Amino acid sequence: MTHPTGFLVTGGTGTTGSRVTATLADRGLPVRAGSRSPAPGTRQVRFDWADSATHGPALSGVGAVYLVPPIGDTDPARVMLPFLERARDGGVRRFVLLSSSAIAEDDPGIGEVHRALRQLAPEWAVLRPSWFMQNFVTPGHAHAESIRSAGEIVTATGQGRVAFVDAADIADAAVHALLDARPHNTAHVITGPEALSYSEAAEAISKASGREVRHRPVSTGEFRARLTASGIPEDFARMLAAMDEGISRGAEDRVSPAVREVTGRGARSFLDFARDHAGRWRAA
Repeated sequence: MTHPTGFLVTGGTGTTGSRVTATLADRGLPVRAGSRSPAPGTRQVRFDWADSATHGPALSGVGAVYLVPPIGDTDPARVMLPFLERARDGGVRRFVLLSSSAIAEDDPGIGEVHRALRQLAPEWAVLRPSWFMQNFVTPGHAHAESIRSAGEIVTATGQGRVAFVDAADIADAAVHALLDARPHNTAHVITGPEALSYSEAAEAISKASGREVRHRPVSTGEFRARLTASGIPEDFARMLAAMDEGISRGAEDRVSPAVREVTGRGARSFLDFARDHAGRWRAA
């Protein structure tokens, strides 16, 4: 792919967006990191999904976009579809959408955005990653906070398994989807190399950190109430709880070779991740 124009990374300061931005910048490519509160003197540009006035300036001179849906929005298509049309009409050719392994193309919400890309984007890819390994260490995330404060991980997943994936592997796949000479024009389910229950993840964290961490399974209703009590809107909490229930039924018990197929290297294992982040869990 030739790069006569620049790149826009929406969610450019987030978990995957910041990594995509850094990699493109390291390669000397013109990239903007979309942020609602851009820091002066950086690559960041003002971008807010809810403020269409920020969309045009952010898209100026852009030929490819990494799309991170608005966080916590159960109807992202409402703001994303007009943006996609505006971007395409303004000359953007390639779109890479961050979706989720739990969201199929025929689902509402992000699934609707997925379907729209097939219809309107000249070149596109959809990344459908499993649950992020970073959820266990990122300050403010429920799992990270409960590990630090109580030595436990609380879910409604039962003994269901998830092939947790490193955000760095997702970002590397995104960069390839943005830069590869041949457009992918497909969706990739992106996972780590093994599927683990949350009990097994807790065991790996315990082994790496030397601190006892356990998984405490709860009902779907109790988990939803826990989420709303933490300040998450009811409709989004309901969706998250339903995803946990899906995991308990085996919805995420799968391993995909996509990381190796897209990037040429294997995905990082959860145990390697736990060893590298052991210090984050040692102190209560």
